[in-house]
Amino acid sequence: MTRISTLAVTLVVALVAVPAVAVAASHSHSRASSAAATVSVRKTKLGKILVNGRGVTLYLFEKDKRNKSECNGACAVAWTPLLTKGHPHARNGAHASKLGTTKRTNGRTQVTYAGHPVYMFVGDGGKPGRTTGEGSKAFGAEWYVLGTNGKKIEKAGS
Repeated sequence: MTRISTLAVTLVVALVAVPAVAVAASHSHSRASSAAATVSVRKTKLGKILVNGRGVTLYLFEKDKRNKSECNGACAVAWTPLLTKGHPHARNGAHASKLGTTKRTNGRTQVTYAGHPVYMFVGDGGKPGRTTGEGSKAFGAEWYVLGTNGKKIEKAGS
């Protein structure tokens, strides 16, 4: 990823995340954690990728350790953890055997897939099928969409 595109991602995160802090804190966290989360599959230009129950792309963070999130604070505003109450559900080609959970530092339960804590990118605007966070480098590591096999998908040139 070029320096300019890294700066562009940082600028998008700053412009979108700052106004979204209040909304994210009061809206998505309460709604996202009010029931068991769903992980599903959607076909995109990157292939079949994991999405949440509303079709929004799920990402992995390469800084995370197996089943442990390293994305907190401002990171968790820009890259919203997929939270759940109860065991998450697999749909449309997602593998239930790869689903799990991990406790975040704030005590909430985050969905994992093949040991990767999963997140949504605020730059996707909550729009199904968007993958604008793919290959981004932010908060100390790179972010990638996940395939149904639980491995990152890298687009050419990322």
